[in-house]
Amino acid sequence: MRILIVGAGAIGGYFGGRLLQAGRDVTFLVRPRRAEQIRKNGFAVRVAAGGAEELNARAIVSEQIEGPYDLVLVCCKAYDLESAMDGFAPAVGPETTILPLLNGLRHLDLLSERFGASRLVGGQCVITATLDERGHAVLLGPTATLTFGELNGTLSRRTDAIATTMQDAGFAVQVSNAVLLEMWEKWVLLATFAGMTCLMRGAIGDLVAAGAAGLTEALLEECRYIAASEDQIIRPDVLQRIRGLLTQAGSTFMASMLRDLERGARTEADHVLGDLLHRQSELAVNSPSLLRIAYLHLKTYEARRTREGTPSAGTS
Repeated sequence: MRILIVGAGAIGGYFGGRLLQAGRDVTFLVRPRRAEQIRKNGFAVRVAAGGAEELNARAIVSEQIEGPYDLVLVCCKAYDLESAMDGFAPAVGPETTILPLLNGLRHLDLLSERFGASRLVGGQCVITATLDERGHAVLLGPTATLTFGELNGTLSRRTDAIATTMQDAGFAVQVSNAVLLEMWEKWVLLATFAGMTCLMRGAIGDLVAAGAAGLTEALLEECRYIAASEDQIIRPDVLQRIRGLLTQAGSTFMASMLRDLERGARTEADHVLGDLLHRQSELAVNSPSLLRIAYLHLKTYEARRTREGTPSAGTS
């Protein structure tokens, strides 16, 4: 199976690197600056405080795509998707499967409109990773999991083929018959998590220490209600687990969006918070809500960032 990884940031770099380590046929589609960085510094994946194995990574730009790939794993930031689609379009043929690992759900509509819904499978990942000073992918958490499945909940030959290709590649692989619900559950978690840690400018434990856990639970309920209005009922055990993660005393857990904000980078506010807000009922759209306040807080940051001409920090 020929695999094209769109983006060699922390997520694409880690999963693509592990697949490459396992001997799979992997190519990274990147921007010219990232291609030059990989050419200069090489490419590797490692766990935090661990050694790195140098990999012979093939990094290309769009003009170097020579034909269709079997699998396109989309790992760019959500705000880069439209330009990324232009870039990887030559890699999409009649038999290509597109597996996106982006936050939120707006990307499903954009990819379907561009390439056709039949080419898509749903996907999400659980991973804490970063790029080091050389641009090598570093896993910060104990494990990484990639989950995917047909959006209609059926099993298929292509999901079986993807699972077979990804087996024993150094990360957990799960084929799901409820991937759309699982994507919603992650979205509810992420919107609450990012919304509160960005709004309050602290980790989960800091919010608890300040007495703000009740606000976190209120935002979680707001996001859960929006999911239910879209016929996506968050499972009770999942809701309990989310609530526990987001109200844990002493937790140093903070959203990557807060780290983006603190370093002056662009955020995925529109895709994680704004799109969820857009799905509220018409009566709720203009009413005060924590979700709306958190979103407007981030949009105010983005407006100031644009006015001051802050350069983008992205490299993938």
